[in-house]
Amino acid sequence: MLTLTELSALSNKSVPIVTTIVNDLIDEGYVCESGLAPSTGGRRASTFLLNPGKQRFVVAVAMDQLVTQMVIYDLLNKEQGPIQVLPLKLPEEEDAFDKLVSFIKNGISGSGISKEDLLGVGIGMPGFINSKKGVNYSFFNLNDGGTLSDSLSKALDLPVFLDNDSSLIAQAELKFGVGKGHKDVMVVNFGWGVGLGMIINGKLFRGHSGYAGEFSHIPLSKTNRLCSCGKRGCLEVETSLLVLVERAKMEMVMGATSRMEKLFADTKQLAGDHLLAAARNGDPLAVSILSDAAFLIGKGLSTLIHIMNPELIILGGRGAMGGKILMAPVQQAINEFCIPRLAEHTTIVISEMAHISEILGAATLVIENCEFI
Repeated sequence: MLTLTELSALSNKSVPIVTTIVNDLIDEGYVCESGLAPSTGGRRASTFLLNPGKQRFVVAVAMDQLVTQMVIYDLLNKEQGPIQVLPLKLPEEEDAFDKLVSFIKNGISGSGISKEDLLGVGIGMPGFINSKKGVNYSFFNLNDGGTLSDSLSKALDLPVFLDNDSSLIAQAELKFGVGKGHKDVMVVNFGWGVGLGMIINGKLFRGHSGYAGEFSHIPLSKTNRLCSCGKRGCLEVETSLLVLVERAKMEMVMGATSRMEKLFADTKQLAGDHLLAAARNGDPLAVSILSDAAFLIGKGLSTLIHIMNPELIILGGRGAMGGKILMAPVQQAINEFCIPRLAEHTTIVISEMAHISEILGAATLVIENCEFI
């Protein structure tokens, strides 16, 4: 239960605007009054809550280069069933669009929820994305000349909203995670690449063209490996989980012993997840490889601290499942490369919801864009 003043503070909108919206929602039956707030010495304020008798739901989809996840939430962020998973290699599968549509359709039909009760579909995905136009310039090159969001909306017969995965992870951390209540936050999406979501003065910063946060492509690598972007020297070529798995396999071929040799034989789980699990369980090779990547990420973060002077840096994404192992090498790099006066004012933490942050962000994307009043 929340008062109008509390809703105003949470939404960053004025009390008159919130009052108008709440009154409209009451008229539509989505919100109902719920008595008075505790006395604070003056007139007791009215409180409001969502009407449990008028349920609405959102479809949330979280994609990375290899795996797509989906779940349906109600308006209280309660999952309507388990998270469903689809192996989908975006760079390789020509029929990725059709597979994505089928996956979402099957998830909706299997939920038993009527399409009339769905507000829309929010999808987070990697790549250069124009969220306003609904275009992904990196994946899903459509031949019909339409935008990706329009094509998906037509195929699903539902409103569809797209955004970059790192941006949605940052939004989720700001609204529901350890970033809540902070104004200036950098959220690192450590996975098959290294993305970045930037919160400045409590709002997501996208840059002039909407592509701010391409942390993966800062030229910090001293190797000559070619990056997926076509350039050399990018941070990604030494920190991507795909690269870390390749290094682990190569070192085991050269004689290093590791429990990963047995783990990698289990193809039901991604090799990157096996590496992270091995590191958490103290496997020396996995810890060493993950620590090297974390040190280089920390070096990149030193640059961000010098430029942005953030209050908080959150290590999120799939790689954050490595846990506390990441902290020491990241901090070591910052101690080595960052001016102490700046570094001491920035707190670095591991995300507490690494595995669901993008999918929660995708749900939020629907709420912020849909028109159900």
